[in-house]
Amino acid sequence: MHGSGTGNEGRVTGGGGVDQEFLALERELAVFLRRARAQSGEMAREVHPELEPAAYGLFVRLDDAGPQRATELAGYFGVGKATMSRQLRALEDLGLVARDPDPADGRASLVRLTEEGRSRFRSVRDARRERYVRKLADWDRAEVAELARLLNHFNVRSEG
Repeated sequence: MHGSGTGNEGRVTGGGGVDQEFLALERELAVFLRRARAQSGEMAREVHPELEPAAYGLFVRLDDAGPQRATELAGYFGVGKATMSRQLRALEDLGLVARDPDPADGRASLVRLTEEGRSRFRSVRDARRERYVRKLADWDRAEVAELARLLNHFNVRSEG
């Protein structure tokens, strides 16, 4: 039936009617995420040998977005307040983040990178970026931009 309007015309499905495109996406994301977790662990240890892998993402977020409340960070990463509090306390104990009173609400505090934390993070981030440049040297800049755009689109849709 041509023009039935189901939106499934021409799609190849696997067992259980699952689109092959989505199976391929799941497979590639699983590999990508496993490698990203391993790299985040390495990167966190490069910032400081005592850091756990999740710390690297906190550095990225604080460097990009600036000071944040712990509850905002917990929401952004989809973790509980207790988990975020523990992670931030470890970073604070190492002198990599600090808390300042929130000017909008004196009862709350904002978490920020210290100069030491920012310096260590940016050094590691710059080295990581150089690795991406080498790995993607044969890619056209437009392809790199498209990959970044699609990943951003996926991440935005994954929030909430």
